[in-house]
Amino acid sequence: MAHLLQISEPEASPTPQTNANEVAVGIDLGTTNSVVAIANDGKHQIIGDKILPSIVAYNDDGTITVGAQALLTKHPSNIVTSVKRLMGRSSKDIIDYGLHPTEASDDIVKLKLGNKILTPIEISAEILKTLKKMAETQLGQKVTKAVITVPAYFDDAARTATHNAARLAGIEVLRLLNEPTAAALAYGLDTGKEGIYAIYDLGGGTFDLSLLKLSKGVFQVLATGGDSNLGGDDFDQAILDYLVKQRKHDLGNDGLSALFTARKIKHELTVRDSGTWSLKANGHISNHSLSTTELNKLIAPYIEKTIKICHQVLRDARLSSKDIQGVVLVGGSTRIPLVI
Repeated sequence: MAHLLQISEPEASPTPQTNANEVAVGIDLGTTNSVVAIANDGKHQIIGDKILPSIVAYNDDGTITVGAQALLTKHPSNIVTSVKRLMGRSSKDIIDYGLHPTEASDDIVKLKLGNKILTPIEISAEILKTLKKMAETQLGQKVTKAVITVPAYFDDAARTATHNAARLAGIEVLRLLNEPTAAALAYGLDTGKEGIYAIYDLGGGTFDLSLLKLSKGVFQVLATGGDSNLGGDDFDQAILDYLVKQRKHDLGNDGLSALFTARKIKHELTVRDSGTWSLKANGHISNHSLSTTELNKLIAPYIEKTIKICHQVLRDARLSSKDIQGVVLVGGSTRIPLVI
């Protein structure tokens, strides 16, 4: 029988127990990609196609598509990506996030997608519904409970928004688990490791740095810091801005597909030194060459931001880099050579 791995944050109450006939899953609701998994007889098993792109499309016929297939919708304006960055945000935050929703209130951002006005909570709920359905299909039984990971730097509003999204998806949240804590457990830092470890978590939309002190299988969070608007999405936009400056034609309505081309370039430059890519937008094709060295220059300001946060967290904990026994790199953006 699949069951929930019993885990808890330091200084937190234990995770509520589930009944023997219930299935609880773990969900990483990510900015770029999301994943659902179970713990079965002490082994972790990822469900479905390993990762689900966190993309939602509201089609003209009233249907909703989640994942990579969402990119096939006829109207790019009906597609939303990286909605995690808006969780718990108000209209006052929008300027800082560089976003321009059609409608907003003092309490929560609202986006116009097709003929619908939707909140980030409602959009995130569609991703969670899809993950829930994937789990139920593979396990052959109802899934109603989950532990969901969130950035350590998520504030109360963002955490409440995540809870509400899960509720809309028909999921009871057993615990919102900080992503650095989940990473420490995943890498086995709670078994046999001693000393102070840094969890450097750079994902698609958020960055966290946490310092954990491990002793005899118990770990304590000494300090944490981060930026809920810093990650791989910024790298993608920097690449896209670079490509646009080289083009003789604007992007028209193809901005989203162009952004995914920029993301492809970023991914491929993690395993090769240079390359040439074609960018098709607004009926025109342009070819662009980019090297890892050039990519590093584009994204260096964002990496520097993470380093400044790291220094601040060390100061908060009254520690120096010499006190750190090891660093765990978490998040897809840490695969970029400049980060490593």
